[in-house]
Amino acid sequence: MSYLDELFSVAGKTALVTGAATGIGRMAATALVKAGASVMIASRKGEDCIKVAGELNGLGASGRAEGFAGDVSSEAGIAALVAEVKARTDHLNILVNNAGVSWGAPLESFPYSAWAKVFGVNVTAVFHLTRELLPLLDAAASDADPARVINLGSVMGTQPLADDAYSYTASKAAVHHLTRTLALEFAARRITVNAFAPGPFQSRMTAFATGTQEQAAHVGNHVPIGRIGAPDDIAGATLYLCSRAGSYVTGAILPIDGGQSVQHGLTLFKE
Repeated sequence: MSYLDELFSVAGKTALVTGAATGIGRMAATALVKAGASVMIASRKGEDCIKVAGELNGLGASGRAEGFAGDVSSEAGIAALVAEVKARTDHLNILVNNAGVSWGAPLESFPYSAWAKVFGVNVTAVFHLTRELLPLLDAAASDADPARVINLGSVMGTQPLADDAYSYTASKAAVHHLTRTLALEFAARRITVNAFAPGPFQSRMTAFATGTQEQAAHVGNHVPIGRIGAPDDIAGATLYLCSRAGSYVTGAILPIDGGQSVQHGLTLFKE
């Protein structure tokens, strides 16, 4: 094994990625499978997860995937998902809390119910699922190779930008703060906790704005680096945080946004 292979290897690790049938979750799961991990893929649509797992297993990669239903929108659903995971493994090296929902509506008509729904999946589920899986994370954790938790935040949780998704942007800011809190609390357990703060990527959630190449190019024009995110952008960040290369990183909110997190319209002296 070469130095680079050893540094970024996740071979033999066991992972759970929620909401991994599409979008960023699928990108992360694909990277882990290609790099040799055994990856459990769970979302509300179990048939989609089974299909995606089959497609990943058909890549001929050194890792493998297993798909099944897992609904994190309720306490009972989380309990059922935890039971499914425990039936399949006695340890968990990697947990990617990717499942998420959004809600868009004008300020004047933004519904009360949209806050509980979005925060329930995007924040409460991240905390509750992580806590319930702590025994498996503890079983995998060591000084030399900590267990890893990656939460899905957003550039919208970093910048004061709503775009009519008021509960979503607030929920992602909460994910970022929860990530830092758990990173400190879990450090003694040898579990790192970090978050991605992605900019625009093609996914089911963003299909309304990035579903075609023309739309994706239009959105990309608003990104400093000139494009929307690609699967390799998520893959690189995932392998970094989950491998030996990222074993000393915890509490980080990693911007994967082409510069949007530092973008502003301010000028001082230049016109």
